[in-house]
Formats: sequence, C-alpha cells, structure tokens
Amino acid sequence: MIGELRADAVVGYFRGKSILITGSTGFLGKVLVEKILRVQPDVKKLFLLIRAADVESAKQRVETEVTGKEIFHVLREKHGNRFEDFIQEKVCPLAGDVVYKNLGLDNAKLTELSKEIDIIVNGAATTNFYERYDVAFDTNVMGAKHICKFAKRCNKLKMLLHVSTAYVAGEQEGILPEKPFLVGETLREGGDLDIESELNLIKEIRIDMETNCSPEKVEKRTMKELGLKRAREFGWPNTYVFTKAMGEMILGHLRGDLPVVIIRPSIITSILNEPLPGWMEGIRTIDSFIIGYAKQALSIFLVNLDLIMDVVPGDMVVNAMMVAMAAHSEEQAQRIFHLTSSLRNPAPYAVLAESGHRYFLHNPPRSGKNGEPVRLSRMRFFRTLPGFRAYMAVKFRLPLEILRLLNIAGCGAFSRRYHELSRKYRYVMHIAELYAPYALFKGCFDDTNTERLRAVMVNNQQDKSRGYDFGFDPKSIDWDDYFYRVHIPGVVKYLLD
Repeated sequence: MIGELRADAVVGYFRGKSILITGSTGFLGKVLVEKILRVQPDVKKLFLLIRAADVESAKQRVETEVTGKEIFHVLREKHGNRFEDFIQEKVCPLAGDVVYKNLGLDNAKLTELSKEIDIIVNGAATTNFYERYDVAFDTNVMGAKHICKFAKRCNKLKMLLHVSTAYVAGEQEGILPEKPFLVGETLREGGDLDIESELNLIKEIRIDMETNCSPEKVEKRTMKELGLKRAREFGWPNTYVFTKAMGEMILGHLRGDLPVVIIRPSIITSILNEPLPGWMEGIRTIDSFIIGYAKQALSIFLVNLDLIMDVVPGDMVVNAMMVAMAAHSEEQAQRIFHLTSSLRNPAPYAVLAESGHRYFLHNPPRSGKNGEPVRLSRMRFFRTLPGFRAYMAVKFRLPLEILRLLNIAGCGAFSRRYHELSRKYRYVMHIAELYAPYALFKGCFDDTNTERLRAVMVNNQQDKSRGYDFGFDPKSIDWDDYFYRVHIPGVVKYLLD
C-alpha cells in the first residue's frame, strides 16, 4: 500500500480505466456507478453485466433501473442535454450473468473483454436470508468462482474487488477480526464443509424433484429449507451469509496472485452526504422497524435496545471501495476490509428507537382519505427470542388454538379466519427467527485494516472544493442526527408506500 493518498489521486486512478461491474442494478452498485461517472468523467468504459435476454434488454434495464434513478440527478444536471450521450459513451451494458461459467457471454466477447478490463467489481449477490439454496449457491458461490476465473484471463487486470458482508462471521461474539476464510472452514467446531459436496447435494435434490415431477411450490420450499438446514449445520444463521462465506473461500482459494480486495460492510443504510442524502433502495432490517412504526402495523419488535446496531451509509461504503482499489492496485495479495461502525462509533438500537419516535411525533404519518394523522403508540421491544416466543404464544397462539376448537365445533364456520390468522402468526415467527441473529447480535467488528486505509487518505480543502469526498470514517457521524435528519426521512420518501 502506498504511503499516502490524496482524493485527487483516487479520482486520477480511474482515469482511462475499463471496469467490469456486476450487481449494478442493486443499491450499492448504483451508488458506485454514479460516483465513478461523476468524479471521473474520463473513465474509459464501465461494462455493466446485466441479467437480461439480450443486449437491448440489458440496455433497457440500465436505463430504467440504474441511470434513470433519482440518484443520477446531480450527474444529469451536470451534463444537461448531453447526459444521454455521455452515458452511451461511458456505459456498456452486457447481457449476462455470473451464474454461468462464461458469464453468459460468447467466447468472442469474453476474449475481447479479457484484453480490455483493468478492474473488476463483483457486487452481484442474492441477499435474501431465506433464498432457495440452489439460487443463492449459483450466485454467491459459483458467481465468485466464475468471476475469479475470468479475472485470471485478464492480462491488464489491476484489481478484483469483491463485495461480501461482515455477517459472514455468523453469530460469533466478541471482537471479530478481518481475517479470510480457509476452504472448508466452518463456524461450528468439528464441522467438515466440502463446497463441491454442497453443489452435488443441490444437483441430486434437483434431479430427484424433477424425477418425481414435484410441483414448483414444493420445489421452492424444499430448496429454501435445505439452505437454512445446511447453513445452520455449519454454524451460519441463514443461507445468505453461508453462501457469501463460501464465495469468499472460493475466491481466496482460486485467486493465485491476483490483486484481490474483499469488502465486508455491515448493514448498509441510506446515503449520508452525496449525491443525494437519504436516498436508498430495498428494506434493511432496521427499516422494517421504522416502516412498521410509521404505519402502526407493528406493536412489538424483537430487539435488545442496549445492543449495538452496526450500520454504515452506502456512500461511505463506496468511498472505501474506491480508495481501497486505488491504494492496493496491482498488489499480489488479498486484503479484507470491514466497513462497519460498532468499534469506532457504536450506536445502540435505542438511538434509532428514540430518533424514530421523535421524528414521527414531529412529522406524524397520515392515513385515510382525509389524511388524518396516525395516532402513535410506543412499540414494545423484547430483548430475547424466548421472551418474544412466550409473548406470542400467550397473545396470539393461545387465541388461535381457541379459534381452531371453535372452528371444529362450528363445522368449519371459522376456517377462513383461522387459516388467515394462523398464516400471519407463522410468518411473524419465521421473520423473527430469521432476523434474531442481527437484532440480538453481540459481536463487534474489528476494522484495523480499514483504519489503516483511512490513515492513508490525506484530506485537504482543495480536494473538497472540487467535490472530491472520499470519507468513510464512522466517527464523523452523529447517529441521532443521521437517523432523524437523513435516514428516516429517506425511508418515508423512498420506501414507505
């Protein structure tokens, strides 16, 4: 790593570079694409690998799901009438998918790309905690493998950056270091993880279901349950983080002497500073609480308010990604960075609860035809999963059982109501079980490598006057102010129906 790095040097690093980006239709991908195009208009080309049937469909997805989004408003204003021409010149959509060995591209295109690409950013992922095992494995594990193999074909490659998650640490407690996973490593003592065997297991179950002509609904449920079962067997709480951990293992095992950076963010939240404070897409764990409270649809929530929630704004993650690429370009090593806040600037869940309550008191949500203010009631929080289960059993499960008996006595008179309420109860309990590892997380992410990266950055007024902001220090954030002034208004604007 170089001794020091100014913001203009980070910007300069991307000049003339050809960059392959996967996952550009996701939240973080959009923020990255916009940032590169805004601060370095002389980037040579951004190749965006888009899941689409053909190039025209890929272009359409980029226009509607990437460059057409509000986050590109500043860039659109900057270029005015030339915006579309600028995008056409700098952005090249590719119809493909990381789940395929050749990324879904023909050999000629793959060869052409391998001669041109300087940087690869692999942000493609499925982040659903309860995803089908085959789907998550294809994207998060095999996708990492396919990207790595393509990277080794690129003779100009200076950097392969892979976006993972800090929660590959599972439910471990204490200080969690920025260390790589070894192939076969598990979070459960005595576990023996064989990635090839996991792939074969998926194939066998697929064949078995095809042979038995299993309905699509059965196939989907079977694969979802398989993912959770395998994850928990090896010590991970869900399919998402389990497959992301295996993706890291594959990458570390196959990379050879490739320059690799693995970014592990915690919970990524709305943009803090630029280009559009509060902008976000997709509901995060903490946003479920905000939305539920705003709609008064949730009266209870599983979270220990004294525990630390580890969140980091999306623009800070992208800033760190760009600095890491510039700082470690062409190094024949693998670097891992936790983009987290629990160690440097911890914020308990109580901060979010209080700022949320205060925000909606001052800005009451409205409902109905006349837009009447919603009457707010304080939410009840449960510090433990057993406590939550006990409350749900008394408050909901017991009345459900009474309704079931009445339904039997009434010859099915209450069947519809019983099945509807029973389904809702099972759904709430399922969600609680899935989110519990995060709402009750007791680990703290060490970010020593990231702190060293921050120390390399030299900030000066000239860079700031040019609009070069590459800050990613969580200590600069006042969490109460951020939630009250930026994030919660963003949730209301972009996520609240």
